[in-house]
Amino acid sequence: MNDIKIGIIGLGYVGLPLARLFATKYSVIGFDINEKRISELQSGTDKTMEVTDEELKKVIKSEPPNKTGLFCTNEVEVLSNCNYFIVTVPTPVDRTNKPDLSSLYKSSETVGSVLKKGDIVIYESTVYPGVTEDECIPVLEKVSGLKFNIDFYAGYSPERINPGDKKHTVDKILKVTAGSTPEVGKKVDELYASIISAGTHLAPSIKVAEASKVIENSQRDINIAFVNELSKIFNLMDIDTNEVLEAAGTKWNFLPFKPGLVGGHCIGVDPYYLAQKAQEYGYHPGIILEGRRMNDGMGKYISSEIVKLMLKHDLGVKNSRILILGITFKENCPDIRNTKVIDVINNLKSYGANVEIHDPWANPMEVNHEYQLKIYTELPKEKFDAIVLTVAHKEFLDLDLRSMLSKNGVLYDVKGMLLCQVDGRL
Repeated sequence: MNDIKIGIIGLGYVGLPLARLFATKYSVIGFDINEKRISELQSGTDKTMEVTDEELKKVIKSEPPNKTGLFCTNEVEVLSNCNYFIVTVPTPVDRTNKPDLSSLYKSSETVGSVLKKGDIVIYESTVYPGVTEDECIPVLEKVSGLKFNIDFYAGYSPERINPGDKKHTVDKILKVTAGSTPEVGKKVDELYASIISAGTHLAPSIKVAEASKVIENSQRDINIAFVNELSKIFNLMDIDTNEVLEAAGTKWNFLPFKPGLVGGHCIGVDPYYLAQKAQEYGYHPGIILEGRRMNDGMGKYISSEIVKLMLKHDLGVKNSRILILGITFKENCPDIRNTKVIDVINNLKSYGANVEIHDPWANPMEVNHEYQLKIYTELPKEKFDAIVLTVAHKEFLDLDLRSMLSKNGVLYDVKGMLLCQVDGRL
C-alpha cells in the first residue's frame, strides 16, 4: 500500500479529521473550494476545533508530499496524482426538506476532471441508498470519459464524525466500508483498516452501506422524538421529565435519550433522505416523518412555554428583554449548521420580545452570514426578563444566572443542566 496517494474532497468537520489521520501514513491532498479555509489549514489552524493545532502542524506540508503528510489546496490540478479520492462534502436538505445533492454533483465533477484508469472514488457523505451508483457515478463517467467498473471503481464508507466529541474520534469509531466489486471492497476496507483502530465492517454492497448510515440517525431522531413527546405529556401533568427518565433508566435495557432541540447536519437532516427515497417507491414512512414533525416543532413549543411562564410571573412579553444562552446545534462545539435554536429565537421575536444571544463557542461572523443575527461572545451585563439556556456549554454550568434577572424574571432550562432550581424546563 506504499503507492497510495489520497485526495480528500471537502475539508470540513468530516474531511479534515480524516485527512489528518490518513496523512500520518500516506500522502494526502486536501481539496476545498474555500480559499480562506485552505489558508487557515496551511497555517496550522482549524477553526472547527476538530483537529488541534498541534496535530495539524505535525502533518501539514508546504507542498504535495511524496510519502506522508497533508497539503491543502483549492487548485484541482494538484489532485491529478492521487489514485484514491474520498468525497466528504455535506448533504443538506432544501427549504422544503428535499435532499440537496448539489455539492455531491460538483465534487463528482471535480474528481471526474482528474480521474485516471485504475482510480477508486470513495464517498462518505450521508445519502439515501443508490445515490453513489445512480447519481454520482454517471457524473464521474461523463466528465472523465471513463467506464465504471472497467476503468475506475467506487467505494462507500459513511462518516461517523461526532462534532465536538474528543473521546469518540474518527480512529476510535468502527468504520463501515463497501466497494463496487468484491475486490475493490477489500481494497477500500484495507485502506480504512490501516488507520481505524476500532476496526472496520465490510458491507456486501454500496447500497447496504448507504442504508446503514441513513438509518443510524433516523433511529436516534425517532427516539428523541419519543422523549420530546413524553416531555410535553409530563409537563401537562406537572411531572419532571428528567426525574422520570432517571427512574426508568435504572432498567438495564432502557435507552438513555433526553428531550431537546434536534438540529445539526445529521440527525435533523438524514431522516428526510430515507423518507424521500421511500416515497419514490410509493411507501409513506409515517413513523420517520412523524418523528421529524415532532422534533422540528420543538422550537415553537419551547418558545410558547417560555411565553406562558413569563405571563404567569406577570411579565409582559412585548418589548421584554430575553437572553438566549447558546446558538450552536450542540454543546461545546462551534457548529451552527441547522441549529434549531433559531426556531426559538424567531418565535420569541414574533411575540415582540427583544432577544439577545450569547455563545462563547460560535463564530459571530458565521452566525451573521448564516442567520443574519448578532451574537455576543461575552456575557451581557444587563438585567433580563427571561434567560433561556438552550445549549449545555460547559461555560454555563457555574453562572449565577439568577443575578442577571429582573424582578420576577424567569429562567428556562431546555437541557436540564443547571443544579439550581429553575422556573421551567423540558
